[in-house]
Amino acid sequence: MRERPISALPNLGPKTAEWLAAVGITSEAELRAIGPVEAWQRLKAAQPELITVNALYALHGALTNQHWAALPQDLRALLRKDAGVE
Repeated sequence: MRERPISALPNLGPKTAEWLAAVGITSEAELRAIGPVEAWQRLKAAQPELITVNALYALHGALTNQHWAALPQDLRALLRKDAGVE
């Protein structure tokens, strides 16, 4: 499978790619290796007022090729639990 730029992943654009790079995540492989929860926690720590739980869903969707809004509620709840949000 050919690696795509982060900004080419579903749900993620140039701004998110910039934010991820600022926390040390510069490739699809790095994002896959640490996973959406760790990536979101890094983003949230760096920009607590800006990063919302929707970014967690977007990161998961980026890695599973799903639109973040289409993620089932039970999966969203599991992601929030894993991220320590609830």
